[in-house]
Amino acid sequence: MGKEQLDNQLISVEEAKVIVEKVVKPLKTESVSLTDAQGRFLAEDVLSTVYIPPFNRSAMDGFACRKEDLKRPLSLIGTLAAGDSTKYQIKEGECVRIMTGASVPDGADTVIMVENTRENDGKVEFLKDDTKSNISPKGEDLKPGDLLVCKNTLLRSSHIAALASSGIAKVEVYQKASVAIISTGSELIEPGSELLEGQIYNSNGYQLKARLKELGFDALNYGVKKDDYQTLKEEIESAVTNHDLLVVTGGVSVGDYDYIPAIVKELGFEIHFSKMSAKPGKHTLFASKEDKYILGLPGNPVSTFIQFEECGQWILHAMCNRCFQPLRIEMEIAYHHRRKRSDRFELFPVCIAGDGQIQSLTYHGSAHMHALTQANALMEIPEGINELNPGDKVYVRPL
Repeated sequence: MGKEQLDNQLISVEEAKVIVEKVVKPLKTESVSLTDAQGRFLAEDVLSTVYIPPFNRSAMDGFACRKEDLKRPLSLIGTLAAGDSTKYQIKEGECVRIMTGASVPDGADTVIMVENTRENDGKVEFLKDDTKSNISPKGEDLKPGDLLVCKNTLLRSSHIAALASSGIAKVEVYQKASVAIISTGSELIEPGSELLEGQIYNSNGYQLKARLKELGFDALNYGVKKDDYQTLKEEIESAVTNHDLLVVTGGVSVGDYDYIPAIVKELGFEIHFSKMSAKPGKHTLFASKEDKYILGLPGNPVSTFIQFEECGQWILHAMCNRCFQPLRIEMEIAYHHRRKRSDRFELFPVCIAGDGQIQSLTYHGSAHMHALTQANALMEIPEGINELNPGDKVYVRPL
């Protein structure tokens, strides 16, 4: 069967993003333990269940006492370590030795750090008055009912710690998307095989699987598929039947063997766009059928990488009811940059140097995968800009 001719209307990157966020439906949610929650998107607001800290807590090692008594030596009546449940009532002329994290005894309103004291024969003399109380009041950080972590947060180690500190053992998160990868192209062979004339090694499948793993997804790599219409159709049908998202590389342009758009349409998917005003990655396809999605990426490895960072992230975040907003930093470019055409928005691999400026690197275009090993950021070049000079400010996205 031949390749069906499709409408390839060019749309902007922003228009494409709006389409993805409108089309993609959030996945169901599930309850997971804190040990399994890292890298997941929270499905509901979580409120604090306790006071944090849960009591008036000593912020350092020292002596708990009444501030009004500091002008004279005080009687040492005991010691409190962190976790100690011993109860003391500090009265006039008394103090308690206290360790960092211990509960401040009733009657005490200050902790004088040990470095500013001298102890002798059961008496404690204060050599220097601290200006601070050195006490963290009960509920200083959070009180019961306060917002602890908000809905749609990508849970990192700091969030896990905050949840644990409130005694929360399980959280409701969005399910992980099931992702499949197919690399198309009769010229592709797998690493480890002998490279013959006209062949190249498949890097996209490995690149995407590694990136998805970094993002917390266990993707299934279906490997290389030759440019045969029926075979591709069967493989794509199997992949979308068993996964939420299929990422396919190659075969999405307008060449004689670019079968993917026609196959996608024949399988009943609606193609929402197949061309973006983007460089690299002009021929990027997004299609949906109910709650199944296909992202078709160009075969050149830099195009694959960059458009997965764009469109792939849009889809994965939208599945968790979240808008993807990459970190963008405004910085100065340290070199002269010129491009021949300015009719598309471009993401260009660069290096952020130690002095905080953007430095160039050797880059020969979207097939030059090695440039990505040297890059630590992508520089945004807006549509209509064909020249940047040293000192000009641009936005970069750290990698």
